[in-house]
Amino acid sequence: MFNYSHGPIPIIFEYFYGMDRAIKMTFLGTGTSQGVPIIGCKCDVCQSSDSRDRRLRTSLLVESESFTLVIDTGPDFRYQMLRAKVTSLDAILFTHAHRDHMAGLDDVRAFNFIQRKTMDVYAEAGVQNEIRKNFIYAFSDAYAGRPRLNLVTINEQPFKVGPLSVIPVRLMHDQLPILGFRMDQMTYITDASFISEAEKAKIRGSKILVVNALRKDKHPTHFNLEEALELIDDVKPGHAYLTHISHQLGLHHQIEEELPSGVSLAFDGLSVNIPS
Repeated sequence: MFNYSHGPIPIIFEYFYGMDRAIKMTFLGTGTSQGVPIIGCKCDVCQSSDSRDRRLRTSLLVESESFTLVIDTGPDFRYQMLRAKVTSLDAILFTHAHRDHMAGLDDVRAFNFIQRKTMDVYAEAGVQNEIRKNFIYAFSDAYAGRPRLNLVTINEQPFKVGPLSVIPVRLMHDQLPILGFRMDQMTYITDASFISEAEKAKIRGSKILVVNALRKDKHPTHFNLEEALELIDDVKPGHAYLTHISHQLGLHHQIEEELPSGVSLAFDGLSVNIPS
């Protein structure tokens, strides 16, 4: 099922299903709010020479033949776009309004200029309120160089983003309601600490599940490794990838060896082809 090779570039896992044209997702960042390495930290993970242990803030790029979107624009958004050589972007989806998922939104200005159009930004009403507060200048004609944003409201109903069908999945990030997204055969969950049985039903049948696994010890606002694996065992995707990882989880190569079959640690730059 996998085709992979080792070398100086990241391992690339590719999924093919018959003759379906694949949609590619790329992990732009797989780290927690401080990233990995953390400033000033001397732990083995932060000092690791393994490129898979270097994690920017969590974000995902989804590309079809004619459409490109990003889920969340954290503080590393500009560098992530440059590193992944993204020259065209059609839309942004937001899971929630925390700074490690939203702070880089200003840098869509480059795409506004290149593409000569506003950026479609899909978010819940509460997230839109935070965008308006944190990027107030983006909605004022007084600032000529502002990012041009078209805010599109997400509720809990399925919707379309370009050619992609999206089902919102309600998650809890401690006491904060946030969203995950199912796109055809892939479900993306980050920053979750609880998901109801009704919402799990939306995930079942996914060929690919991406889910946060912050560390091994329990955490009040995020799934730890054990909880993420329990969710994976419950909904039984074809394959699962763990993201939003802190330095406390451990070295990539060591944790990878501990994972059950069908589960992998994601890392920055990993690309996966999924059915459209």
